[in-house]
Order: sequence, then structure tokens, then C-alpha cells
Amino acid sequence: MTGMKKGAGDDPFADDGKQSEQKDTDSSAAESSSESDDLSSDSQPKQQNRSMQIPYKFRRDGVQDGRTRVPLFLQSETKASERDALRELEDRFDDNVSLTDLREALVMVGLERLDEVETTLEEWGYGMTFE
Repeated sequence: MTGMKKGAGDDPFADDGKQSEQKDTDSSAAESSSESDDLSSDSQPKQQNRSMQIPYKFRRDGVQDGRTRVPLFLQSETKASERDALRELEDRFDDNVSLTDLREALVMVGLERLDEVETTLEEWGYGMTFE
């Protein structure tokens, strides 16, 4: 399969020039505002002071950026469920989902739900004693 993924060449954070024109208009209007407008704006949160956090998917060069390689061996049933989950999430997002991203998300959710992980490990025999 050749070609790029849908939208891979698009930069959703690129400045197309229209934003800078809008900023110039906004700053001119802000300078001409009255002192009472300035007082009322101080009581409201300012959007400019909040830094925009670019999602991990868009700020990396590739799926391996910022990650440590770890071996992963899966039982065939788990691999099949992983494939089904990948397809389901791609349908939900209407976009390609990286298998690496899916696996890390699954690990992160598992780390947040250790009680459920414990249950699965018990089903596999952990906690059993043979005294």
C-alpha cells in the first residue's frame, strides 16, 4: 500500500495568514477600548494567557518518538481482541489509529484499573497457593 494516510500532510496548527490579520484587527480594537472595558475583562479569564497543548499525535515525528521499545507477546485471543478494538476505534474516529498508540492507551487504562487487572491475573493463576 503506497501513499500517505488521510490528512497526513495537513498541519492543523499551521498559520494560514488569516489569523495574523485577525490578531491585528483585534489588537487595534483592544487599544481603543475604554477603561471600563478593561476592568470588566480583568474579571474574566483571558484565553491568551492559556498555553495551547498540542496533542501527542500531532507534536511527534513518528509513533516511536518519546517511547521506549518493550517486547510484547500476546496470546492469540488477546491479539484477535486487539485487532477488533483497533477496527472499532478507527470506525469511531473515522481515522487510522496507530497500533502503538492503541497498545499504550490500553496499558495506561489498565494501570488506572488495577483491580480489574488483578482479576484477570487471578484467572491466569496468580495468587494461587499449593500448600
